[in-house]
Amino acid sequence: MATAVKQAQPDPGPRPLALHISAAMTTSLSSLAALPSARDGSLPWRPELAAEAAALMEELRAVEPTALTAAVAGECHRRMQTMLDGVRAYRGVQGKGEANLRLTSQDVVWRQGTTRLLDYGGDGVPALFVPSLVNRARVLDLTDDRSLLRWLRRHGVRPFLVDWDQPGPGERDFSLTEYIRDRLSGALDAATAAAGGPVFLVGYCMGGNLALALALRRQADLAGLALLATPWDFHAERAEGARLLSSLADGLEVLLRGFGELPVDILQTLFAALDPNLAQRKFRHFADLDPAGEEAAHFVALEDWVNDGVPLAAAVARECLIGWYGDNSTAQGAWLVDGQPVAPERLRLPTLLAIPDNDRIVPAASARALARAIPGAEVIVPPAGHIGMVVGSRGKSGLWRPLAEWLATAGQAGGATK
Repeated sequence: MATAVKQAQPDPGPRPLALHISAAMTTSLSSLAALPSARDGSLPWRPELAAEAAALMEELRAVEPTALTAAVAGECHRRMQTMLDGVRAYRGVQGKGEANLRLTSQDVVWRQGTTRLLDYGGDGVPALFVPSLVNRARVLDLTDDRSLLRWLRRHGVRPFLVDWDQPGPGERDFSLTEYIRDRLSGALDAATAAAGGPVFLVGYCMGGNLALALALRRQADLAGLALLATPWDFHAERAEGARLLSSLADGLEVLLRGFGELPVDILQTLFAALDPNLAQRKFRHFADLDPAGEEAAHFVALEDWVNDGVPLAAAVARECLIGWYGDNSTAQGAWLVDGQPVAPERLRLPTLLAIPDNDRIVPAASARALARAIPGAEVIVPPAGHIGMVVGSRGKSGLWRPLAEWLATAGQAGGATK
């Protein structure tokens, strides 16, 4: 029997720091290495960039090569230094911002193992929010001015929130079936009891997949379903990258057997691969912010949330990385929960899908495949990214208000308890 590996104390962040710095250094070195090819026209460009590439080549040729190399090297050094300044500034205030720990002060109406249900109160349309298993639930209640749940409470909704926490001894052997059939179903029972009738189910990202699976099992107990940036066809875009996970199955299995779970830093590495230079851009930006300003405070709260991820139970990691991404089991009709296929075409509930127009985590084509599969589904397209849709400056107009309006309309049509 494999012995679980004791995990070292994680670096405070941004996690994984070594990867972020390596990506920034690689970008700098590759920029210098590409200069001769860009200057002589041998650098390959995408066809749609041909005109811009030709203009750039002419500009580069007009500069003496040694001076050009020195200028690019200087700019690379400046960008790297600014990124490191931003990282140091963040590490100096990490955990000191308004990272919203007030989830603990909300009414806990149900608890099982590490999972609990929080009732935000109010007398509006009841809605049970289901976040992803790989990030903390507080992204839905981040700060005073960026809290989707507290805003909804003031605008006719009674939010309930599933707070998964990280897997404890009772969850380390869970598959998605246990999370959906037992934990999420139990949370729904508690929410309907507290609300006195059917509730809406609202799932965010991976939480949308869990919510969909539960909705198909419990349609009579629900007033409707809203899915926010929820993936479905994992091969609709970037298919080769998704299939690559199947070829890594043996290596993944070694990790899962050794750790007994998929560690946070492995998950963070997978997310970083979607946009390797994101950390460099955002920490260079943070370095230029007023440390006492509102934008800096929001950055710290969000970055604290990003760095406070949770590991995935081993069986869940297998289902998601190999099943969903590698084999596209969702769109292929092969994803089973408790032995039954998760078939969105069988859903007979009012359904809303929010598909942000700049989502680098869940491509729009992946989410739209789910919208097509659900009979009568409505779609809104918030002008934001995957996380910005929920906590960004345009979240209120792009998602919060349309979601509140849909819940109110669908609740009146379906007779949901208010």
